[in-house]
Amino acid sequence: MTERRVVITGLEVLAPGGLGREGFWRLISEGRTATRGITFFDPSPFRSRVAAEADFCGLDHGLSPQEVRRMDRAAQFAVVTARSAVADSGAELAALAPHRIGVVVGSAVGATMGLDEEYRVVSDGGRLDLVDHRYAVPHLYDYLAPSSFAAEVAWAVGAEGPATVVSTGCTSGIDAVGYGVELVREGTVDVMVAGAADAPISPITMACFDAIKATTPRYDDPEHASRPFDGTRNGFVLGEGSAFFVLEEWEHAVRRGAHVYAEIAGYATRSNAYHMTGLRRDGAEMAEAIRVALAEARTNPEDIDYVNAHGSGTRQNDRHETAAFKKSLGSHAYRTPVSSIKSMVGHSLGAIGSIEIAACALAMQHDVVPPTANLHTPDPECDLDYVPLTAREQPVGSVLTVGSGFGGFQSAMVLTTARRSTV
Repeated sequence: MTERRVVITGLEVLAPGGLGREGFWRLISEGRTATRGITFFDPSPFRSRVAAEADFCGLDHGLSPQEVRRMDRAAQFAVVTARSAVADSGAELAALAPHRIGVVVGSAVGATMGLDEEYRVVSDGGRLDLVDHRYAVPHLYDYLAPSSFAAEVAWAVGAEGPATVVSTGCTSGIDAVGYGVELVREGTVDVMVAGAADAPISPITMACFDAIKATTPRYDDPEHASRPFDGTRNGFVLGEGSAFFVLEEWEHAVRRGAHVYAEIAGYATRSNAYHMTGLRRDGAEMAEAIRVALAEARTNPEDIDYVNAHGSGTRQNDRHETAAFKKSLGSHAYRTPVSSIKSMVGHSLGAIGSIEIAACALAMQHDVVPPTANLHTPDPECDLDYVPLTAREQPVGSVLTVGSGFGGFQSAMVLTTARRSTV
């Protein structure tokens, strides 16, 4: 039996510094950064005071006042980008059997901003031990339950098939798309609206990362605070955003004449069962995820034209990834450009994996490798080609993108052009 191939036919991104896929691509291909001092709240009590904030208002993106009132900021991101991805695909979802359309949403921290704000309201700024529920928004329960994200997107696109939330920390965005691919591949659905959204820039999130010193304290120079693979890096910059895709079976897409961004040819995820935040220096778990994703894609390491790194900007992550690329790609790792877009749009936790998939698909469309911004002083232990500062024009036919998350999650995905014949 011929295996069902899965392709991306619709794509939308909402990210700091570049709302929409065109603005996003301009930002990352030009090597510009969207990191700045936090404006959403007073950051002065915190160790880290920088973030990559999106200039977003739901009303400006087609949401009604009632939708804005009902949904947390991250849910608004998800609905806006999912609707736009469907429009970009040209798919007439209303003409399809609704139970053959599914939704999967990745999110690491759910409605963090809404819960944080509502706690301040119902506790009168933290002064009340027994909170007063009368001051809460009517849909506060939806903030508590991350499943509301999948419900909102399903309602927005008319999907009556599987509707799921995937929450695996910082790999949620890549794992959600990987799960969507599997549902299309096994024939459960014909179309999957898949992606991720997170809006974590809130006092409680900053306090959590301050406690473990994971975020950068470099708030005197926000534009250059995110420095993956640079010897002067000292933590990641928190971000926010969303990216969604329309995933279709290849023949289904061809029959309707759809534009195909890329084929998702391989995906794998592993856990290190080792430490909540620590990583082994040899990168064995990530290397294993990469090996399995390459095998599923029937792609050799030598075929990879570009690696989109997790590249968070912490020393242990950058060195762990470097070791993983060497272990999985062998000598080809030294000939393959690697870059981190977190240097430009920050780390949006569960959303970033999907945003990075979008970056990979757009890199394939344009035959351009986006750069690693702010990389001026390479770490000697990170000795691969990290495409410093300036984008590189070259053919990009096969891409590897990876994710690494607290809890020991390691995920990898291979995207290829959809021109190769079915094996």
